[in-house]
Amino acid sequence: MTFNPTKRFKRAAAIALLSLPVLALADAYPSKPVKVIIPFPPGGPTDVLGRIVAQGLAAKLGQPFVVENKPGASGMIGATQVAKSPADGYTLLVNASLHVINPSLYPKMQHDPIKDFAPVSQIADVPMVLVVNKANPARNLKDVIAQAKANSLSFASSGNGTAPHLAGEAFNVAAGLKLMHVPYKGSAPALSDVMGGHVAMMFDPLASSTPFIQSGMLRPIAVTTAKRVPTLPDVPTMAEAGVPGYEISTWYGVWAPANTPKDIVAKLSGEIAKLVREPETAKRIAELGSIPVGSSPAEFEAYNRSEQVKFDKIVKQSGAKLD
Repeated sequence: MTFNPTKRFKRAAAIALLSLPVLALADAYPSKPVKVIIPFPPGGPTDVLGRIVAQGLAAKLGQPFVVENKPGASGMIGATQVAKSPADGYTLLVNASLHVINPSLYPKMQHDPIKDFAPVSQIADVPMVLVVNKANPARNLKDVIAQAKANSLSFASSGNGTAPHLAGEAFNVAAGLKLMHVPYKGSAPALSDVMGGHVAMMFDPLASSTPFIQSGMLRPIAVTTAKRVPTLPDVPTMAEAGVPGYEISTWYGVWAPANTPKDIVAKLSGEIAKLVREPETAKRIAELGSIPVGSSPAEFEAYNRSEQVKFDKIVKQSGAKLD
């Protein structure tokens, strides 16, 4: 066999030329406006955090990141739209942890939250807090559990299948209780009924409950995270208060359609990580009762999978199932 250096050089040159568009893809991205789908109404925490990220990316990358609210079906309408969009980086999804919870609750979905998406980055983690009415004599978790075992009590949530709903169901399982779930259309009406004494308690994200805790309308009993939160340093975790191993939070992230070029996903992930750690942005996120995260695509994918397993177990143990 005759060695032909010219032929080998031509082949190497051809391979290099073919790879140029791929290598240049991330550098050229974005070259036009990017659509950011938020599958909830304007004004909620997903929308607020999504707009913070969209505005930040627009400033950093020099193209508009245009937010479109597509609410409905626990975030599934907007998510399905993104799943079916071209995998070119010009359609993104900002969603809550419901994204990976929904398959455990809904037997029929038009998308798979793992297979149909490329995880980009987690934006923030949001601790929840168990709160009771200021008139409730309970001062700690043991008091709450004693009340629940002695009486038929209920807990409110921001809606069926939400993280606050499943936090309550996990509490039922862990503490051997039978609290009745009362779903509402959002945190505001649920908290209103807790403050009014119509419902005994609620697991709620810090963002919406903190003002009422500060005003004395609600009493915080325990936070749902593994560690205490800086804004409520005197409030114990659920584990510290008597329910070992209890850890649940709601969280928010960014996804692209599956098969979006990895260099584009990596570029977006890197920019989001830098953005959420900038002092001004971190302060805005903290004011929402959230903890800035910023994760790599691999980290966020692993977190998606582990959270789906955790919530699936909670759903099965509690029997919470939706049509």
